[in-house]
Amino acid sequence: MTSQVLVEKKKLAKPPLELHYLGDRVLRQPAKRITKIDDEIRQLARQMLQTMYSEDGIGLAAPQVGVHKQLLVVDCNLDDATTPALILVNPVISRQSHSLCVIQEGCLSIPGVFLDVSRPTEIEVSYKDEMGRPQKLVATDLLARVIQHEMDHLNGVLFVDRVDNALALNQELGKHGFSLQAVKPVA
Repeated sequence: MTSQVLVEKKKLAKPPLELHYLGDRVLRQPAKRITKIDDEIRQLARQMLQTMYSEDGIGLAAPQVGVHKQLLVVDCNLDDATTPALILVNPVISRQSHSLCVIQEGCLSIPGVFLDVSRPTEIEVSYKDEMGRPQKLVATDLLARVIQHEMDHLNGVLFVDRVDNALALNQELGKHGFSLQAVKPVA
């Protein structure tokens, strides 16, 4: 079962979609479920992948490009042209491990900022693929982290909202011209 959305893994001089950055209200609005998976959604996924590859990202959620739909694209194998990207429509985490791992995260919507975030090491996620077929995936390590990070975007949550080290958060954001006021810590 190969992806219907094939995109060359290369940088474009002008990516098709514009990224939104920390502080932009669009990033804080919850995304809506996609009711019809059609050519328009596949085209959006294609453009999201082109934008993600152009920015050296490994994940991108539709809200980051100003689209309030539950769609994310993930590719942890940027160096392997034969590995297709994952396209997740309306993803739902059905199970997560109790074991947590702290790893540094970054985000295309907060360029230059990298901070430690604790997340479950394994998740099971249900979603529809770009053809509307139901899928289930058990993801571990980096893939699990990227999916969780991107799914947060669908709920208006950014990785900086999950950072425990307030001093490091304040220093990193300030160093890259972002405001601590734009952070909304999650309980």
